[in-house]
Amino acid sequence: LKRLIISALTLVLASIVVFAVMEVLPGDPARLMLGLNASADQVEMLRDQMGLNAPLLLRYLHWAGGLLSLDFGRSYTYSVPVIDLVRERIAVSLPLALIALALSTIIAIPVGVFSASRQGRAGDTLAMGAAQLGVAVPNFWFALMLIYLFAVWLRLVPAGGFPGWGAGVWTALKSLILPAVALALPQAAILGRVARSALIEVLNEDYIRT
Repeated sequence: LKRLIISALTLVLASIVVFAVMEVLPGDPARLMLGLNASADQVEMLRDQMGLNAPLLLRYLHWAGGLLSLDFGRSYTYSVPVIDLVRERIAVSLPLALIALALSTIIAIPVGVFSASRQGRAGDTLAMGAAQLGVAVPNFWFALMLIYLFAVWLRLVPAGGFPGWGAGVWTALKSLILPAVALALPQAAILGRVARSALIEVLNEDYIRT
């Protein structure tokens, strides 16, 4: 119960901080939506319609209540519900993250097992050297090299863009392959080193050696 109370208080505090930061940021949402040529009366009218002239506490309660019901309001830039924009982005980001996670795990576990079973040998040195390189090299460099090799030179996958799931599952997945691999390689390097350390620790236990 104590943890639940602490978690709830933490969420409330975080929401207050986020709301306060949004309040102190420069710029007027109504002015942004209407443009620079809008009159002051038009801006004030829109602010009233959007509830921006309401007391601060009332606006916070309305905003926080909307969060609880997954009503994030309307985007000032796109003039559509924010939840629709979130769904649109998640439709790409979530599969990309899951594919990258699966690839990193598929790569890391065999590398960790191979390296741990050959501790101190050439294979271990080579595998951990590659893992160190994977940690040191940034994702965008991997992405550029993958684009050049598989999209520009071999022409196996598109170089960029996402056609949407309506274009077909395979067509959509082909556009996610390169970014997923670029994200997976550094993570695989980290997971591979962790797997190696964990396996070496287990292999050195008495019940294994005896």
